[in-house]
Amino acid sequence: MNEKYSIEAVILAGGLSRRMGKQKAQLRLGRRTLLGHARALAADLGLPCRVLRVDRLPGLGPLGGIETALRRAKAGRVLFLSCDMPFLQPGLVEQLLAMNAPAAFTAAFGKVGFPFCLSREILPKVAAQLAAGQLSLQAFSRKIRARRLRVPKADWPQLDNLNTPAELAAARARLH
Repeated sequence: MNEKYSIEAVILAGGLSRRMGKQKAQLRLGRRTLLGHARALAADLGLPCRVLRVDRLPGLGPLGGIETALRRAKAGRVLFLSCDMPFLQPGLVEQLLAMNAPAAFTAAFGKVGFPFCLSREILPKVAAQLAAGQLSLQAFSRKIRARRLRVPKADWPQLDNLNTPAELAAARARLH
């Protein structure tokens, strides 16, 4: 595999969207759907991209999606993007990818979250976490001793994710 493509992007788009009341991936923000924003980011980064809508083991939250994506990965590392973060910029993600660690998460608001990058070698640790019934992304990142990219407060708006109709309305207003 070409060195440039030793990383692939996977967009997790299989959530239930309970708070939004409808599938977030298909909602429009500006000229694109929320999923379209994530795909455009992967394209801007020059990464091959897959969308994961159904987990191999459903109902396990983001860790279920992580497990499915790592099992199906074609590249050595997987960049995980969420379909509900339309303001994320390539520069921030490039900093994360440059960490070149087996596990690297962005960190803001005192927590880790999307985007993050995991090596395929982390798969057994994901499987063990799921087998133990521990679904917390926070606990998982601590357990595997993931590196953290501390996002400067000025860049926190890039990490806004849209979970409710009110957040979507605010994002639409932000575009104008």
